[in-house]
Order: sequence, then C-alpha cells, then structure tokens
Amino acid sequence: MESQLLPLDTGSSVVSVQELIKQTMDAVPERYVRRNQEPQILSGNGSTETPIVPVIDLGKLSSDQIACDQELQKLHEACKDLGLFQLVNHGIGPSLLENLRYEIEEFFKLPLSEKTKFKVRLGEVEGYGNVARSEGKLDWDDRFFMIVNPIAKRKPHLFPEIPLSLRNTLDSYIKELQKLAMQLLRLISKCLDIKINEMKELFEEGFQSMRMTYYPPCPQPEHVVGLTPHSDAAGITILYQINDVDGLQIKKDGFWTPIPISPHAFVVNVGDIMEILNNGLYRSIEHRVMVDSTRERISIAMFFNPKLDLEIGPIQSLTTKESPALFRRIKMEKYVKDYFSHNPNGKSYLEKMKLQLEKAVASEGE
Repeated sequence: MESQLLPLDTGSSVVSVQELIKQTMDAVPERYVRRNQEPQILSGNGSTETPIVPVIDLGKLSSDQIACDQELQKLHEACKDLGLFQLVNHGIGPSLLENLRYEIEEFFKLPLSEKTKFKVRLGEVEGYGNVARSEGKLDWDDRFFMIVNPIAKRKPHLFPEIPLSLRNTLDSYIKELQKLAMQLLRLISKCLDIKINEMKELFEEGFQSMRMTYYPPCPQPEHVVGLTPHSDAAGITILYQINDVDGLQIKKDGFWTPIPISPHAFVVNVGDIMEILNNGLYRSIEHRVMVDSTRERISIAMFFNPKLDLEIGPIQSLTTKESPALFRRIKMEKYVKDYFSHNPNGKSYLEKMKLQLEKAVASEGE
C-alpha cells in the first residue's frame, strides 16, 4: 500500500510530473523538493554498498526434498533478516510480462486528457495522478492506484474503464499473481511451522490493491524522492520492475542501500501485517524509490492482505508465555481505514499497533 495517501486538492486538474518535465526548468518546483533526505550508505572507498539480496528459486521448492528444504530455509532467513527477496522461476510467462510492459508503457503515453478520466477524486485515494505526502510535499512520480479485490470494491470509473487491452492484460496478471501469492503464503506457513489453513483462511480472496507507477527522469534527482520512505501496510507485496532502471532502496541497519533487480525477477517484501501476524519474527522493510537524471522508471506493485471482515493480530500458535503478543488485535477494515487517514513516517503506523505503547500510555494516565 501507499505510505501516505492524502488527496491533493487541485480542482479538476491532475498534478502530473510527466507533463512537468516537458517544460524547461531551471530548478525543481518547491513542492517536490525534499531537503532533509537521508543519503544512501557509501563504503570506505566512496562506492555504493549493495546488500546481498536473497534470490529464491520457486522451481527448487517443487524439486527434491533436500533442495526444497534448503530453499525453504533461505526463504525463512530472507523474511527474518531482510524482509525482502527476489523471486525467480516464478511461473509467470515471459509473454504475459512483455504484454504487461507494453500496455503499461502505452497507458502512461496517453494524453493527459485521457488519463485525467481516472484522476484521484477529492476525498479518495484511488486513481491516477499524484498525492500529497508529508508536509504537503509531492513524490516525483505519477501513479495509478486502485483496489482490485474483492471485485465488488472496484471503483466503476477505474478498472472497468481503462483501455480494453490493458484491462485484459491486467486481469490475466492479477489472476496469476493471486495464485503466486497464495503459493508464497503456503511456503511462509511452512517456514513458520503453522497450519497452512491459517494463512489460507486469512488471505484467500482477501483485500488486494495495485499500483502502477511512472517515475520520470529528474534534472536534479538529489532534490526529490520518487516514493516516500515507508513500509507497506500489507501481508506481502509483489513488485515487478517494468523496465531495467533501478531505483528501489531499503533501509538496513539505519542506512539506505540500493537494490539492483534482476531482469524478469519479482521483488517480494514482508509488509506490516505479516509482521503483526507472525508476532515480529519477520520484519517489514522500510523502503523508498529514488529517481534517475536521464531515464524513466516504471513499476507495478500488488499488495496482498487478509479479508476486510477478519480480525488481525499475532497468530495464536506463534505466541507463548515466553514470547507474548507484541501487537494488539484489530479488524482488518479498521486497520486499512486508520492507515489511510494516518500521516505515517517510515514504520510509525506499525509502532502504534504495539501493545507496549498502549501500556505506556495507560501508565502515564494513572
């Protein structure tokens, strides 16, 4: 999900960075300037340090028992230590991914008047355009965010109205990713040594959303941020980088480091809800996107969550007297509503879910 989604009151217009860069600029407009960004970490010789991102081979997980067990252990360690991994041999065909790339690129090439039909409406968070972030600042991107499941939750002026070829491709992609997500959740259940049905009952036909994002090149990339630092308020996120331009960075041990993404690989990251469900064993990863000075970056992310009418909290079998519940329980629908009305910074919203904060507040009132 988005880190902060406050509607931008621009009347009938759409704030579009893609249109902005067509103009001659001496400097980045003030509403995009982020002066206090944390720099990415540099090594002793001044070069950028890159963490080793685990690569999970889904093919090995259906191989012989030894290979499967080894890959499961890699998956467990990736979720526990980094909260993120790349997924290869994921079973999504190259022809579908190529069609997806073409259709999304074509959508962002549409005239602004066409894309404005899907603009973010006042008081809402879904649609095309840009949204206000911390202190009213804007990210250096154009995005199209929408709920895709349950189907009854889809806005009638969004998914049903996008160009037919894009709609058909997205429909195929969504169905494939839904199967992939459930496969990953079954594997995570094995890693956590919990009943597979516990995850299945939570996530099957759950609340799902999608964000297509276009990051235009920026003449002063050091002054802007493509996507504000945040952790995803999701169970898991599956990201596909449409083109070969990197920009994703994660915060590891207090420092920002870039993540180079392999062609045709998915990036899967643990979200806040997964951290709540497994009682802090797997930690959601704070991440951001930086932009390039000459090249555009395009990505599509899909966010998988439990059903809206269910209550979320630490899974009972993962809490003991020695490891009591760290997070309070809350209805999923309320969690989503509170998150979208919140003004988070990094993982600040997840912090509000922790039980020790509630106890501290109660103690202060005594």
